[in-house]
Amino acid sequence: MPELSHGRRMLVLAICCMSLLIVSLDNTVLNVALPSLQRELDASTSGLQWTIDAYTLVLASLLMLAGSTADRIGRRRVFLSGLVVFTLGSLLCSLAPDLNWLVVFRMVQAVGGSMLNPVAMSIITNTFTDPRERARAIGVWGAVVGLSMAAGPLVGGLLVDSVGWRSIFWVNLPVGVAALLLTWRFVPESRAPRARRPDPVGQVLVIALFGSLTYAIIEAPHGTWRTTAPFAALAAVALLALLRYAPRRPEPLIDLRFFRSAPFSGATVIAVSAFAALGGFLFLSTLYLQNVRGLSALEAGLWMLPMAVPTFLCAPLSGRLVGSRGPRLPLLVAGGAMTVSGLLFALFEAETSNATLLAGYVLFGVGFGFVNAPITNTAVSGMPLSQAGVASAVASTSRQLGQTLGVAVLGAVLAAGVGSSSYADTFVTASRPGWWILTACGAGVLTLGVLTTGPWARATAERTARRLESEERPPRRTGVGA
Repeated sequence: MPELSHGRRMLVLAICCMSLLIVSLDNTVLNVALPSLQRELDASTSGLQWTIDAYTLVLASLLMLAGSTADRIGRRRVFLSGLVVFTLGSLLCSLAPDLNWLVVFRMVQAVGGSMLNPVAMSIITNTFTDPRERARAIGVWGAVVGLSMAAGPLVGGLLVDSVGWRSIFWVNLPVGVAALLLTWRFVPESRAPRARRPDPVGQVLVIALFGSLTYAIIEAPHGTWRTTAPFAALAAVALLALLRYAPRRPEPLIDLRFFRSAPFSGATVIAVSAFAALGGFLFLSTLYLQNVRGLSALEAGLWMLPMAVPTFLCAPLSGRLVGSRGPRLPLLVAGGAMTVSGLLFALFEAETSNATLLAGYVLFGVGFGFVNAPITNTAVSGMPLSQAGVASAVASTSRQLGQTLGVAVLGAVLAAGVGSSSYADTFVTASRPGWWILTACGAGVLTLGVLTTGPWARATAERTARRLESEERPPRRTGVGA
């Protein structure tokens, strides 16, 4: 890729951040719109779960495929395709006549979204070749995630109250079209010197595993074992098949050798735990604020700011701590704050008092703000440079999978507890097991933050890196003419 001027590099960064903003904003905005959508489309709790999980599930399934495809056929080309599909999917979502079509169109959105974030990060990495400039660019990229967290509930509440839930998808249209035109004009094409080969069997197994597991969890409270057990069995079969198939392939979609590294394994589980907590926290909080307290969408969005603002403020601080002192301290702060937040709801019914509700939101925001930066750092810790991109992609997939499972599990727990009663009568009691699950997720982040950032863990990462490098290095030729 040709060397670009400073101004051109900044423009490329701005274009990539535009794509991140609409993809990240879409989830937080939608959460505030759930009660309105539930009333207008007569949606059940499981229906609301699917409007979120259909999106995150497809993202989790396709992120690695999109990244490797972009490396192979061109990052600009795949990025442009993603913008087209995401913008079209947003338009279709705003026109959805019923819940089933909304879920389908959310999946279309996610196909486009899977081509945006991982590809945009590759574009940024190849545009900013100076390590210091690249670090600053990635810092700006991370700040955009915090901005979407802070702005999403407020923007969503304002739009839902003033125009209606369909308007939350209209926001993506002008931004998507502008990013498309700017990408076409200013972003140069680039490819990887050596792209990973496609792995269609691994991709099918991942889709089968994620999809069937999510379906079994969401539908369990509403169906019988005859309707959900086959999907649970399919998930188990897909997992076993993936564990047997991946080691036999030279370049599998998910390289199981990475899991020999304790930091990588820890980062994967931390990502799933933290983002499961985020997905479940947003889902429960939105339904409580509007369906139990009777707040408007805008008022609920304002109540979510004590969670969103600390996330925005703590994310860059976490990044600086990771750079200066390593990932352990941010992970301990994150796990501790998220655990205490969960306990406030699980033990002290934080919903029933404004003071404890506010404290629970602030603590969760602080915890989530600190957790994101060390995940990627820990995942790539000690990895060979040639494998860092793949390791980072697995961490990104784990984030989306975690959010999918958080909404699925906590929504299923809530639906089972509420049953045929109204939210207002049973929500606090029915949500109690869900808050204990969130507490366990925070405790998992805290425990793994200790176990996977010490000397023993670093030693496993170094051994894994040496083994990966030796297995990738071509054997020396011997004999005549060697």
